[in-house]
Amino acid sequence: MRIDSHQHFWEYDPIQDSWITDEMSVLKRDYLAEDLLSELETNGIDAAVAVQAHQTERENLFLLDLAKRNRMIAGVVGWVNLSGEDIDDRLAFFSRFPLLRGFRHVVQDEPDDRFLLRKDFMRGIGRLKQFKFTYDILIYPRQLPAAVELTDRFPDQPFVIDHIAKPLVKKREIDSWAAHMRTIACNPRVYCKLSGLVTEAEWSHWQIQDFQPYLDVVFDAFGSSRLMFGSDWPVCLLAGSYRQVKSVVEDYMQDRVAQDKENVFGLNAARFYGLTN
Repeated sequence: MRIDSHQHFWEYDPIQDSWITDEMSVLKRDYLAEDLLSELETNGIDAAVAVQAHQTERENLFLLDLAKRNRMIAGVVGWVNLSGEDIDDRLAFFSRFPLLRGFRHVVQDEPDDRFLLRKDFMRGIGRLKQFKFTYDILIYPRQLPAAVELTDRFPDQPFVIDHIAKPLVKKREIDSWAAHMRTIACNPRVYCKLSGLVTEAEWSHWQIQDFQPYLDVVFDAFGSSRLMFGSDWPVCLLAGSYRQVKSVVEDYMQDRVAQDKENVFGLNAARFYGLTN
């Protein structure tokens, strides 16, 4: 099964979605299951993982309802207040939904670069494993040192880095990011999503070769058994079509063996999230 490990749905609301600026006008509309289905069919993808865009528990129920009505949504990554005193109760509640596979927090927007290491947040991270939930790490490169320390403190917790930690492709900066990515990849429970690349480059002027140095690093560090393709649709539309985004990874892997391609385009996501759809 070919799986897109990272995409979003929303019913656009200018207040709730204030992060969508005027230069992102293509995103100022609803993006729902029927819109994604056509993209998946056109691009030979069988299923997708829907990832939270809003930090509310209501978002979880919205995504789970879409997944219940659309078989191509193989799993959901939601949000829960990991710092809350009631975290055990909330995780127990959401463990009743088989399609909810893990959680994410928009750490990239936190002003504290060491937010991941807050005691209350780590307490929540420490509760995930007993409920068999994964955790998606959404950060900028400057937050990678904290992510390295977090994953070291929880060696048995399955983690995946979203958007290869958003390297500064536009500025062609790589060294510090690369060093931290190689370090965090030493933990065998940490995976990495090949997603969000085009939106870190010049939206209207990127070329596939712009991403090769960054892909070289993660393929060397994680290997084909811990990388997974993700479109980041519809956010990717800011800089390219679904087909163009998929082509970045396909072009890079064109000379790889079939097993590597099967891993990256489906098997790793199925393994990490425990997908059975």
